[in-house]
Amino acid sequence: MKMERSDHKDATEIGIGFSSCPNDTFIFDALVNGRMDTGPYRFSPFIADVEELNDRALSGTLPVTKLSFYAFLQLKERYLLLDSGAALGYGCGPLLLAGPSFTSLERARVAVPGRYTTAWLLLQLWMGGRSVGAVEFVRFDEILPGIAAGLFDAGLIIHEGRFVYQSYNCSSLVDLGEWWEKEAGLPIPLGCIAIRSDMASHREAVENLIRASLLHARRFPEEGRAFIKKHAQEMDDRVIEEHIALYVNDFSVSLGAAGREAVAALKERAELWKLL
Repeated sequence: MKMERSDHKDATEIGIGFSSCPNDTFIFDALVNGRMDTGPYRFSPFIADVEELNDRALSGTLPVTKLSFYAFLQLKERYLLLDSGAALGYGCGPLLLAGPSFTSLERARVAVPGRYTTAWLLLQLWMGGRSVGAVEFVRFDEILPGIAAGLFDAGLIIHEGRFVYQSYNCSSLVDLGEWWEKEAGLPIPLGCIAIRSDMASHREAVENLIRASLLHARRFPEEGRAFIKKHAQEMDDRVIEEHIALYVNDFSVSLGAAGREAVAALKERAELWKLL
């Protein structure tokens, strides 16, 4: 259902980056597709893999963007954290998988979904100074097919991969989210929405609009279904629904005290191991 938005002749145009994953398209559908009143703002979406968004943030290309928390911690002088839209929670961390050719991490060719992803930070923290045979940074959707084709011995999977990896003859070596929860006693911070520092005067308004877009999607879940399926890597309805249910939660509405504590704990550990 499209709705008429307020007519603002001098609307502020804001480019907003988010990933093609169902949790992001679910959250941002109403905001970018005219399903809600965005007041004096108009949002132009840029949809890309989260590592591409991380890369673009290095040059500050997008005023508002999804970022891996690892990337955000490296860019916190350039971007400000928003309280809404995050992927943070329990039971949703990256999985390190072993393929049929796996023997040991010391000899493995390990595919990782980007050098600025929180998944890569978590793997380094879990390794605690140990090394792997060889790390290759590839798009997240190339990892499972790459393991199946024998290009990699192991892979670090995120997003929809956790729901389908059994179909690729892989087994889980470690659930890094589960490890983090035991280690830190906190939810795992995966990705956030951030606004460029020079846009600070718009921070609260944009934050509230993202929250309103998420709540609209929860109230009218059928409205964004076509938009979500158009961009999803895995088209199965069950996978899409499980993905949204796992990654869009109360922390996505507001980080809250526990969410902010989790981000601080991730930063502390990254600094301890000199990974920032």
